[in-house]
Amino acid sequence: MRKFWAILAALVTLSLTGCGYNTLQRNDEQIKASWSEVVNQYQRRADLVPNLVNTVKGYAAQEKTVLLGVTNARAKVGSIQATPELINNPEAFAKFQAAQGELSGALSRLLVVSENYPQLKSDANFRDLQAQLEGTENRITVARNRYIKSVQEFNVTVRSFPSNLTAMAFGFKTKPNFTAENEKEIARPPTVDFGTAPATPQGETQGAAK
Repeated sequence: MRKFWAILAALVTLSLTGCGYNTLQRNDEQIKASWSEVVNQYQRRADLVPNLVNTVKGYAAQEKTVLLGVTNARAKVGSIQATPELINNPEAFAKFQAAQGELSGALSRLLVVSENYPQLKSDANFRDLQAQLEGTENRITVARNRYIKSVQEFNVTVRSFPSNLTAMAFGFKTKPNFTAENEKEIARPPTVDFGTAPATPQGETQGAAK
């Protein structure tokens, strides 16, 4: 009797392996790990925002619209719970991406405006925050690319025969992915005319190219 169950277990294992079950499980775990890194890097960026806004405010308090835009965008990002379940919900995933895209755009506009304030650009704290932000953006790109690749591999397995039959049997479904072009459009900074920029605080000169 033991031999029978051992043979049956072996056959089931071979069957699951051949039909893509193990691949689906492995890819699903890779997606979760990749998603966790994406969230960590986005959180690292969000954590930089308060200090960055306060530093800019010290030199360019009149840029209220831009500063408020960054603050509101960060608040919107913070209102979305980036749980592991979110990656199985296309609508929630789209909201997450849109919120992150808005923050990217707001930060881009803030950095563009900072070009008008030489004293701000020379501030050691601002330069450090700017360097941290740049490094974080690079890490976000790497983490997103890994996640995109993981989801692509998983979705191909879910759609391919015969693993698609296994996916249906065990409830595996395709997962939403980042759409780079859409976020790039959201994050595109506006055209800034430095010639009509707000006057800088007394004692400063415009940082536009001469």
